Amino acid sequence: MYNRSVKKVRETKETKVEIELDIDQKGEVRVQTPVKFFNHMLSTLLYYMNSTSTVIAEDKLGYDDHHVVEDVAITLGEAFKEALGDKRGIRRFANEIVPMDDALVLVAVDISGRGVSNIELNLQRSEIGGLATENVFHFFQTFSYHCGVNLHVIQLRGTNTHHIIEASFKALGMSLYEASRIISQDVLSLKGSL
Repeated sequence: MYNRSVKKVRETKETKVEIELDIDQKGEVRVQTPVKFFNHMLSTLLYYMNSTSTVIAEDKLGYDDHHVVEDVAITLGEAFKEALGDKRGIRRFANEIVPMDDALVLVAVDISGRGVSNIELNLQRSEIGGLATENVFHFFQTFSYHCGVNLHVIQLRGTNTHHIIEASFKALGMSLYEASRIISQDVLSLKGSL
């Protein structure tokens, strides 16, 4: 079987992002960015993906959280896509409905090669733990685009911003894990490729 682990580095004048990701080996998750709540959400995502992973991001300019969130999403999306290889035999589709106290969130993914996203979250707070909530949307959209995964994140219930966001990241991690499992020798597409 193809070794589904990858190391990626992205460096710009604004940030430096280093990622190690193994999507078949559950192990230590290590996340270090300058945005505390984002660290919590990335750790949550990677834990529920059942991965072994390291994400280290440096904000060179220190303007705000946008550049770090965006560049981590780009690099993580590219790492996940690369780890999937030719996608032969993957389940491809998965969805999860995750509760967290008052919040209930549905996430559905299709590892199709087309990065289209639909994010329907009603977040009452504009910021949480140094993370602008608009960048939650930006993370999901950017990640989806760069890994070629159709992504739907739909809030079904809830008012607590922390709970809604955390349920979303948990559900995404669980969905990516299930969709990336190898279940056959074939490509799950009538076209013969993904």
